[in-house]
Amino acid sequence: MNFTILLFVSMFCGLILAQNDAPDATGTEETGETKSCYPDMCDLLTEFGAMREKLTSVETRLAASETRLKESEARLKDSENQILELRNKERTKVMFSTAIGQGNKHIGPFNTDTTLIYRRVITNIGGAYSPSTGIFTAPVAGVYYFTIFYHAGGTTPGMLLLYKNDDLVVVTHDYISDGADNGGNAAFLQLQPRDQVYVRLGANSHVWGADYSTTFSGFLVTQM
Repeated sequence: MNFTILLFVSMFCGLILAQNDAPDATGTEETGETKSCYPDMCDLLTEFGAMREKLTSVETRLAASETRLKESEARLKDSENQILELRNKERTKVMFSTAIGQGNKHIGPFNTDTTLIYRRVITNIGGAYSPSTGIFTAPVAGVYYFTIFYHAGGTTPGMLLLYKNDDLVVVTHDYISDGADNGGNAAFLQLQPRDQVYVRLGANSHVWGADYSTTFSGFLVTQM
């Protein structure tokens, strides 16, 4: 663009000089005042070309600034979304604690493994535990911590099995003894939404069904 402008200026100035050197059609010569205007016009065109060059440079810098501004706005939006996501994670609270709560009596023994229903709900923040089925359903992806404890008499073995979906995770059990039996276990589990965690009473075993002794608890440690 700069070369084109300079070429135009040169051609224009050359044309003016040629006209300046040519005799007037009437045979008279131009006055010195008229001739002096042509160099001024060339200077103006030269200045105009320089101004165009500066204007082009300014426009280029403005376009680059606008691009950087858009990139900064995009990064800011991403940061805001990340902060919002972290806040939502902090607001997600999941924890429960339950007990068998079926009176002071033995639960079991049964011929097969049987899912226990913990009917006394001590805490159920987030509503992920169902007291009608005994099953905890993960509402969000994350790492959870679960504990199981039981109390039983010594005449029949005691055994509890903690399951994640169809997979056995941990077991606690005791053999027949002369006195009371107590046992427990715990596990960290990485769960996806709708994964289920529950407790089964082992076949031919029993636990003491009361409001305080045999419990199933868990809580969300962190979201993933």
